[in-house]
Amino acid sequence: MATKIGMMDSAYFVGRSEILAWINSTLQLNLSKVEEACSGAVHCQLMDSVHPGVVPMHKVNFDAKSEYEMIQNYKVLQDVFNKLKITKYVEVSKLVKGRPLDNLEFMQWLKKYCDSVSGGGGQLHNYHALERREGCKGGKEATKRAAATQQSSKSSSSSSSVASRPSSSNGNRRHDPPSSNTGNHHSSKATTSKQSKPVPAAYDEKITELKLYIDSLENERDFYFSKLRDVEILCQNPDAEHLPLVGSIKRILYAADGEDVGAAPETRETQTLSSTAEGSEERRSSGIESQKRKLIVNHEVDAAAMTNLSPKQRLSDSSDVKRTGSSPLLTC
Repeated sequence: MATKIGMMDSAYFVGRSEILAWINSTLQLNLSKVEEACSGAVHCQLMDSVHPGVVPMHKVNFDAKSEYEMIQNYKVLQDVFNKLKITKYVEVSKLVKGRPLDNLEFMQWLKKYCDSVSGGGGQLHNYHALERREGCKGGKEATKRAAATQQSSKSSSSSSSVASRPSSSNGNRRHDPPSSNTGNHHSSKATTSKQSKPVPAAYDEKITELKLYIDSLENERDFYFSKLRDVEILCQNPDAEHLPLVGSIKRILYAADGEDVGAAPETRETQTLSSTAEGSEERRSSGIESQKRKLIVNHEVDAAAMTNLSPKQRLSDSSDVKRTGSSPLLTC
C-alpha cells in the first residue's frame, strides 16, 4: 500500500487526461479539468470506492462552493486517513484555491494509492457510484450535471457528423470538375474547417501548461522570499545588529538597483585608516613638544638657582661636580 510516494515516482508523471479518464470512469462524472475536484468531495468518493463503508458519505458535500464548505469535506477525508493510518499531509489551503498544479499532484498520489489497493484494475466494476452519491448533499445535482454535459457532448458530436454527411455525399456524386472559383472556394472552406477543429483543444492544453508553469514559478518565488525574510529577521536581532557582517548583509538586502554595494566598505576602511594615522601623528608631535617644554623649564629653574647662590656655595657646588663627575643639569 503506497502511502509514502517520492516526488520522482512514476505516479507523478501521469498526465491530466489519464487522471480525468480515471475519475470519470470510476465515479461516472464528466469532469473536464482536474481543479474542478478542488472541493474534496471527489477525493472522498474515490476513497469510498476502494474502502467501502469507511467514508461517511452523508457528510460529504458535492455542492460546496465556499472554502469553509470545502474544508469540511477535507476534514472527512482526513478522518478517513486517520482511520486507515495513512500518513499523508493534505495541503488544504492550496487545494481549495483551485490551483491546477497542486490539485494535479494530489490526484496523482490518490490514483497511485487507489491502484495499489485495488490491484491496478482501474475502474471498479462492483462499485455503484450513483447510488453512493445519492446520500450526499448535492450528489443528485452533480449526477444530473454530469448526465447533461454527456448528452450535450453526444448531441454536438452527432450534429457534426450529420452535417458532414451531405457534403461527403455531394462530393461523391459529382464527378465532373467544378469551375475554378467554386472549387477554390469549397477547398478553402474545407481546409479552414479542418484546421479550425483542433485549434481550441491545442489552445486549452497550452493555457493549462502555462498555468502550471506560473504556479511553479510562484512556489519558487515564495520559497526564496521566505528565506530572505528569515535572513532579515536574523539581522534585526539586537544581539547581532551591530556586527560588521550584519551591516554588510543589510546593505545587500536593502541596496537599490544598480547600487555598488562592494565599494562602500573599502572607502570606509580607508577613511578609518587615514583618521587613525592622523591621530597617531598628532599624539606623537604633542608628546615631543611636552618633553621639550619640560627640558626648557628645568634649565630655567637651574639657572635661577645658580644666580641666587653665594660665591662660596657656587665654589662648593663646582667642587662637588668635579668629585662626582656629573652635573645637576645633566641629572635633570
